Amino acid sequence: MLKKIITIVGPTGIGKTDLSLKLAEHFKTEIISADSRQFFKEIPIGTAAPTAKELQRVKHHFIHHKSIKESYNVGDFETEAINCITQLHFNNDVLIVVGGSGLYVKAITEGLDAFPQVDSSIRKTLNTILETEGLKPLQQELKNSDPISYVNLDLNNPHRVIRALEICRGTGRPFSGFLNNKTRVRNFETVAIGLTADRDVVYNRINLRVDQMMENGLLDEVKSVYLYNNLNALNTVGYKELFKYLDNQWTLEFAVSEIKKNTRRFAKRQFTWFNKQPNTKWFNYNDEFSTIIAYLESVL
Repeated sequence: MLKKIITIVGPTGIGKTDLSLKLAEHFKTEIISADSRQFFKEIPIGTAAPTAKELQRVKHHFIHHKSIKESYNVGDFETEAINCITQLHFNNDVLIVVGGSGLYVKAITEGLDAFPQVDSSIRKTLNTILETEGLKPLQQELKNSDPISYVNLDLNNPHRVIRALEICRGTGRPFSGFLNNKTRVRNFETVAIGLTADRDVVYNRINLRVDQMMENGLLDEVKSVYLYNNLNALNTVGYKELFKYLDNQWTLEFAVSEIKKNTRRFAKRQFTWFNKQPNTKWFNYNDEFSTIIAYLESVL
């Protein structure tokens, strides 16, 4: 029989970390993190990484193993994660994969889509537009060139927008047309579960989590990486807003309100992404653990 992985998905702040710990302890196994920002060791607070106590409870992989100054992308992650899973499956029949980054979960379960090579000058041109005119004209071009990607991508992430546009410009075809062309064969089976709640509940949990992050020292953490604010690793919610506060563009109160707003928007995009993924068994965030275990035991 094939070995198994249990993927846990859902919007930010829903309780995935806590569930992953309980499942890992129940199955006496280890956790693979598929969160695109928890890799970076300098920013544990703003990425809501597992605490030191939680990391002691269960062995984790891909938490704090990179520096923000290192180049690391989803392709690197796919290669490393599959190698890690292969090794761990020698001694574990079941592994837990948890994360709110849908593309990184997909990299493990299905593999990445293959894109053609395009002229490197296209990216340079797009970056020049970003630097001189800002993100808005690039967003508009994406809307005109590839409406599907415009709806599904994180439009506030210039790296993602430029990546899509360079494929559109370089091939004359929409970026979305190259997605989901081929699923890689994996030597394990995936059991996918998700946590959900009414949006008002999720948004309220997000607001409380941001307040807790600020109490835990998020501002000091942002100050500690301020000199590297041009790095892609820090072009993310929680950091870019507080950088504007440190640059005297915003008040602290307004920056925190923007973190909450942008995190809620991110959660909305997570809902959209994960709801499109087939074969995911959804549970309410406050369902009894025994209910989730009963389901997993029935399908494993």
